[in-house]
Amino acid sequence: MHRVRKAYEQVYDQLRDLIMRGELARGQRLPGEAELAREFGVSRGTVREALRLLAAHNLIRTAKGAGGGSFVTLPTADHVSEVLQANIRLLNESREVTAEEMLETREVLETFAARMAAQRRTDEDLERLRACIIEDASELGTERQHTSNTSFHTALLEASGNTLLSIAAQPVFAILQTNMRRREIEPRTLKRVNDDHRAILAAVAAGDGDAAARHMRRHLAMLRKTYVRLWTHHGETSAARPRDGVGD
Repeated sequence: MHRVRKAYEQVYDQLRDLIMRGELARGQRLPGEAELAREFGVSRGTVREALRLLAAHNLIRTAKGAGGGSFVTLPTADHVSEVLQANIRLLNESREVTAEEMLETREVLETFAARMAAQRRTDEDLERLRACIIEDASELGTERQHTSNTSFHTALLEASGNTLLSIAAQPVFAILQTNMRRREIEPRTLKRVNDDHRAILAAVAAGDGDAAARHMRRHLAMLRKTYVRLWTHHGETSAARPRDGVGD
């Protein structure tokens, strides 16, 4: 049985639909609370709750003072990605989504991203990727490498030229990367990560999509084994690590 939506949720639904259909355009000022209350036949308090919900979903912004009011906006790619990351993290912590599922999803998305990046990358993309390669061995395992690792994968996703792909992949990568940074990683693994990035970059620069995808797949397979080893060593639950057999 479906729950009957509350009055403020129904007002939210109707205003959201108007925004999504473009009948309320970006930057347009919404009518005041009193006018909206009359239009929808509800109280001003109900309208106020609906507006708060719209703001929480980044569909409007509210300005105070002269010329203030509620104005239509739209979620940015970063906002959508952040919301997705928060929800995936909650699902992982509640054991609805396993780390194995995140690893599998990451492999699918980032392998495809590497292939697309080889076909679509710009000179600026290549410069950003090159800047993420560690040239000084003394920097392996430092904060510089952690930052560069994040920047490399972010730059590669953006080089794919597919905004939705980046929105979907970034949250998964960010959660796994956060977990990885809490662990002690072997020096040889840190060097392998940097070497893998160098190989992926070379394939992307050469415009070789097959090679870029192959190197990325091998890179993620190596990381998967590292995750399994770390999770096993720290005795984490099956909800927090891949199921048996992953990474063999």
